[in-house]
Order: sequence, then C-alpha cells, then structure tokens
Amino acid sequence: MSSPTLSEKVMEMIRQDILSGILKPGQKLVVAELTTQYQVGASPIREALVQLSWRKYVQFAPQKGCWVAPVSVAELDDLYKTNLELSKLLLSQAMEAGDEDWELNILTTYHRLSRLHPADVATEFTLWEKCHRDFHLALLTGSQSPVMLSLYHQVYEQIGRYRHIWLSHHRSNEERYHDNGEHEAIMKAVLARNSEEALGLLANHSQRALEHIKQYL
Repeated sequence: MSSPTLSEKVMEMIRQDILSGILKPGQKLVVAELTTQYQVGASPIREALVQLSWRKYVQFAPQKGCWVAPVSVAELDDLYKTNLELSKLLLSQAMEAGDEDWELNILTTYHRLSRLHPADVATEFTLWEKCHRDFHLALLTGSQSPVMLSLYHQVYEQIGRYRHIWLSHHRSNEERYHDNGEHEAIMKAVLARNSEEALGLLANHSQRALEHIKQYL
C-alpha cells in the first residue's frame, strides 16, 4: 500500500494544477498519464483522485473514467447562495456569542489580509487565499456551531476553484482587484455588533464577488 503522506502530497499537486488551470474543467484524467506527469506510482494517483472526488474537484463516471469537475454559472450561483445563507446565520450567532478572543482573531486576520493584493503578480495567490479564508472564517467562529462551520468550509472550498479562474483573467489582463474597503467595513460593523449593517455589507460583498467571477466563465 502506498504511504498516506505520499497520496496526500499527490492530491495537493493535482489540486493545485486544477486550480491553476493546468488541468482544465472537463479534462479526462488518465491514471497512466498522471503517473508520468507526477512521477509516482498508480496507487497514490488513484487514492489522490478518490480524495479529490470527495472534495468535488474531480468526478467519476462508472466504466468511463475520471474527469476534472466542470464549472458552470448555475453551480456558481448555487454555491454563492448557499455560502451567503450559511455565513449570515453563523455571523448572526457569532455577534451574539463572540468573546474577546474572537474579536482579537478578527483584527489579526484582517491585518494579515489587508497587507496583500491578490492581483499583484508579486503576491503568492495561495497565501492571499489563506489569509482571505482565515479572515472570513474568523468572523464566523464565534458562532459556536461546528456542524454549520463544517458545511461552510466545504462550500467555501468549492468556490475557491471559481475564484482562481477569475483571478487568472485579472492577472493576464493586468487588471487590479480592489475590495473597495469592504473587508474593513465588515470588520468594523461586526466588532460594533451592528447586525443589520454587517449582514448587509456581507451580502453586498458576496454579490459583487459573484458578478465579477461570472464575467469569466
């Protein structure tokens, strides 16, 4: 049996190639070709593909093989709708139950995010993505709802594929991404426990991101 550590490394390499567009949506994944591409045996490749199917990056069809999961506007709309509904519920709970540690984590993660510009070619996108994820998660962790947070994680990760597609167009066209101060405004409204303003800002932030990404599908 192959090492779990090796299959996890292979999975991450394939995942990054899917995110970067080296492996394109709908592309068939042939184990024999992947063993050559990633210089590993067939067993860790198969294990990696199974793990990626659980995470919705690839799809299996009985007796037909495996493909990179396709992307679509319909799926993107559904993912953002689900993400927003989960975020609103969790954020409402967090503003009611969040303590000083929760507030400090929001401030810390916002500071890290604000120092990075995702469309700057000098910015490592995986680092920006981590900081962006950490900030949005920090807003919600005070909710004390581990089940909903787990669901939020799953949906957020699927949206990540679409965000990579969008950013690749921004960089190639030398465009620049601006959040128009939205992250800062959300942070301030949340820390002020202004529920109506925070939820409104969050909804607008989500809708703007959705419309930007739709342009490039």
